Amino acid sequence: MKFRILFKLFLAGMLVVMVNTAHAQRIKGALIAGFNLSQVDGDEVYGFKKFGFVGGPSAIIPLTSKWSVSLETIFNQKGSHQKKQYSDSSSLLGEKITGAYDLKLNYVEIPVLIHYEDRNTMTVGTGFSWGRLVGVKEWEHGRRTATDLSGPYKRNDIDWLFDLRIRVYQKLKFNLRYSYSIPEIRKREFTNVDGTRTWERKQYNNYISFRLIYIFNEKLENVKNKQ
Repeated sequence: MKFRILFKLFLAGMLVVMVNTAHAQRIKGALIAGFNLSQVDGDEVYGFKKFGFVGGPSAIIPLTSKWSVSLETIFNQKGSHQKKQYSDSSSLLGEKITGAYDLKLNYVEIPVLIHYEDRNTMTVGTGFSWGRLVGVKEWEHGRRTATDLSGPYKRNDIDWLFDLRIRVYQKLKFNLRYSYSIPEIRKREFTNVDGTRTWERKQYNNYISFRLIYIFNEKLENVKNKQ
């Protein structure tokens, strides 16, 4: 709960700054599209193996010649994936255990970041994102589990973000973003194959985004002069 309150305070502060500077600055619009490589820490599956789509619009408000604030509204797919590991093991209930696992979590997110741009070529930023879970699909050992928006995954996800942008050509930028959940998205109890041991782990979204950003309402002559 405290993380949600801190994020709301951060968002409110950023909105105040944006409103106070908007009348004197050139607001830039942007379109974002790309993909994620993600995993869920704490699910006993390892590696950034889940592929997902990310995209949506953004607004960028310059604060000074080098500093700016961005606000996005994006659709973001996260999750976890592991291929079939074995086929001959069975649980105590006689169900086949393959080790295969697939989780898809769909979020609508609002990231808010502050950026520093060096000579109109490279931009570094950090901030937070609030996400609302809008879809869940999960398979274990090739079988669809009972998942819906009422649980077991939390509806809200608050992430810390690190953002790097490099100008590729004129108004087009390549964006590398890293994100990690602050509060856990789920607590889960695991049981080994023979049912003799159980343990509980907290789970967190952990992903890397590779995105392209096309910026509108940017004066290219200023960009060329400062490079």
